[in-house]
Amino acid sequence: MKLATWNVNSLTVRIGQVEEWIKKNQPDLLLIQETKQDNTKFPHETISALGYKSIHNGQKTYNGVAIISKYELYDVQNNIPQFEDEQKRFIAATINTEHGKIRVVCVYVPNGQSVDSEKYHYKLNWLNYFIQWLKNEMKMYPDIIIAGDFNIAPQDIDCHDPEAWKHSILVSQKEREAFQKILDLKLLDSFRKINPNEIQYSWWDYRMGGFRRNLGMRIDHILMNKKLADMAKLCVIDKEPRKYERPSDHAPVMVEM
Repeated sequence: MKLATWNVNSLTVRIGQVEEWIKKNQPDLLLIQETKQDNTKFPHETISALGYKSIHNGQKTYNGVAIISKYELYDVQNNIPQFEDEQKRFIAATINTEHGKIRVVCVYVPNGQSVDSEKYHYKLNWLNYFIQWLKNEMKMYPDIIIAGDFNIAPQDIDCHDPEAWKHSILVSQKEREAFQKILDLKLLDSFRKINPNEIQYSWWDYRMGGFRRNLGMRIDHILMNKKLADMAKLCVIDKEPRKYERPSDHAPVMVEM
């Protein structure tokens, strides 16, 4: 089983890149974020022609999340219950696999803008509601995968210049504490489990030659419960799509089980 997450930063712009990547890598699951499309625009027919099912929770111009799957998708849920939010940042579904029933959750955690902004408080509030939902969900679905753009670099090793970014969004103490609360639900960061000392990034700013100079952060993650994480034999960040013409500022993260 092969699964991946990728913030595509506009599926309208990058549908060709997504098609090319799917054909080359043949993932069983691809979770994408920032589709920036409402549901009527999502290219279900294009995805179906590649041999996949797809579900989408989107909005025009901003946000948007989707699950592309070789498996049938059941019990679909859009948005976090009990959290009123116009922003489309969450979608979940269940799949039946050779490893049994697995709950799959795709998230696009808010960026936060700056630590003194209302958007930062919105981010922390979003994470709090998400953690509360996840606690209950894991009682029903012990085998679970949560993947997406978390907009959090969990440790200093995940940031190209921790000192320069100190007290900023993506690395602030409160964000990292929220990420740790998610892990404390007995979840594992698949990349860090397999590559404990590896310095790699999944996002590079478009500005100041961020990718060319490797001024990046590892903010895209695939989290799993221990049973599934123990099956994971490989977790890589595929930097090749970041070299494309008009690329997303994120690279796909992929796990093989």
